[in-house]
Amino acid sequence: MMNLLEQTNIFIDIIVASVLSGIIGIEREHQDKPAGIRTNIIIGGFSCLMISIISPVMIFLNTLSGENLSVDPLRIINALILGVSFVGGGTIIKISERQQVKGLTTAATLLYSSGIGICVALHLYILAIGLTLLTILINHLLPRIIKGPKQE
Repeated sequence: MMNLLEQTNIFIDIIVASVLSGIIGIEREHQDKPAGIRTNIIIGGFSCLMISIISPVMIFLNTLSGENLSVDPLRIINALILGVSFVGGGTIIKISERQQVKGLTTAATLLYSSGIGICVALHLYILAIGLTLLTILINHLLPRIIKGPKQE
């Protein structure tokens, strides 16, 4: 169904999505968070893969069939969000004695990595790069702004 050039282009997109998601993962790793570089790379790359290979297959099946299959490409994105949210749920920890929840930002960051993979698969490269930078700013710079300058 897909020729060698199409498969190569998809693989290049997966590499781009993995690198951008990996940048986010490096920041998470430096912050000693539960989902680091490997998790973000896998989620970004997998999201790109699913959008890249399943969407054309769904379109092909829809045109091949004489009847309407009611194929909805948005279901792929819905399934990705659900799957990533499940993985993100594993990063969330409730510390009972302090009534504190940890890992919510890391879980949300995984959703951003998935979004970056989706953007790359849709060839929205500038948006994917922008989301990567925005995520780094949110996770790294924003906490420093909120806490203010260090008091010595």
